[in-house]
Amino acid sequence: MNFRGFIATGSAALLALGAAGAHAQPKEQFVPANFYWVGPYAAGGSGIAGGMLDYLEMLNERDGGINGVKFTWQKCETEYNNARGVECYERTKKNGPTGATLIHPLSTGITYSLIDKGTADKIPIVSIGYGRADAADGRVFPYVFPLITTYWDQAATMVRYIGEKEGGLEKLRGKKIALLYHDSAYGKEPIPVLTDLAAKYGYQLSTVAVPHPGNEQQSQWLRIREIRPDWVILWGWGVMNPTALKTAAKVGFPRTKMIGVWWSGAEEDVIPAGSAAKGFVAAGFNVAGTKYPVIQEIRKNIYAKGEGEMQDQSRIGSVYYNRGVVFGIITAEAVRMAQEHFGKGRPVTGEQVQWALEHLDFDQARLKQLGAVGFMPPLQTSCADHEGSGLVRFMRWDGARWSITTDWMAPAPEDRKLVQQKYRDSAMKYASGQGITPRHCPTQRS
Repeated sequence: MNFRGFIATGSAALLALGAAGAHAQPKEQFVPANFYWVGPYAAGGSGIAGGMLDYLEMLNERDGGINGVKFTWQKCETEYNNARGVECYERTKKNGPTGATLIHPLSTGITYSLIDKGTADKIPIVSIGYGRADAADGRVFPYVFPLITTYWDQAATMVRYIGEKEGGLEKLRGKKIALLYHDSAYGKEPIPVLTDLAAKYGYQLSTVAVPHPGNEQQSQWLRIREIRPDWVILWGWGVMNPTALKTAAKVGFPRTKMIGVWWSGAEEDVIPAGSAAKGFVAAGFNVAGTKYPVIQEIRKNIYAKGEGEMQDQSRIGSVYYNRGVVFGIITAEAVRMAQEHFGKGRPVTGEQVQWALEHLDFDQARLKQLGAVGFMPPLQTSCADHEGSGLVRFMRWDGARWSITTDWMAPAPEDRKLVQQKYRDSAMKYASGQGITPRHCPTQRS
């Protein structure tokens, strides 16, 4: 059984359960569980944390960990707050025999706050489907990994999706698209790409900010009604999402013309909105469902024994829970690859895991071995490419469940080139401003 602890930040006390026992175990791989279980964003934080920790525990129970090295963790409550996220990082980064394996900040703001710290400490900052988009350029951001896909790629793929629904990207000329976004670093991420593509395709972009936490949107939807957009992109989080869907229904905007970011596309985002959510479409880099072998393995090895993170087991197989399982899959695969390269059966360091994260290769054969075909997209990283995929799927809420409506999609080819060039330009501008000399990366994976 794993050592598990919980840290409450701020004025609350530090609770460390069994810390002496953790250090007595020579073969353990420590993974900080710096998430959020309280507050307006708790549904996402608790679901993702539960999925990731259940997957790691399943590996411990079924396989004895990775080559006999078991995963351990300690929970630290960040409340989706930048200062608390940094505090959790500082409190957990040296735990375990080799320190933190990597960090999942689960917040774009916290990710930005940890970029310099993680790089200096040689601890990878892994922001799967969130964070700083231009960190996809590993030459400038060696310890930051916005894996699978970034907000910039997603925004461009949304434009492709809308274009296809309108009969082709050339049909976007003269259309109106409104971006309803969470007024935070996260919410502002897609604006540069949507602005560039508006100039390219001739649609009119309007941006409408929603202050944290987003449970009051009357004025924003009155503005949207005045704009009369053809499509609304919902870039929300937590309570902002069902509030947007319910308010859209009140003002008469069709939810079939609304597309959500992947942080607006989970059961917890639509069920509270009731019938107002029916027909809503969202992007995702993972899917919902319990039919996948990886979920069945978790149920067999964890929940059948009366264990597991989820008190409400109906959430197993939900979008957020399965997303956490993806976090766990990537974490474990990085540890496995690091062991294979640097020595099996020994805990690995953050620096060694960084090497592994640049050599991930989730092709269809490996996904099948993991029980995750169709569960997550193929992924291949390199020294220069810390994103590795760029693929999403679109799902429609039918009032009871999510139905997959597309295969894995990327931006239109020319738009994908545009996004990749933006990564390079933005990263090089950052490097120049920070006095960073970009690494030389080989043209082929080594």
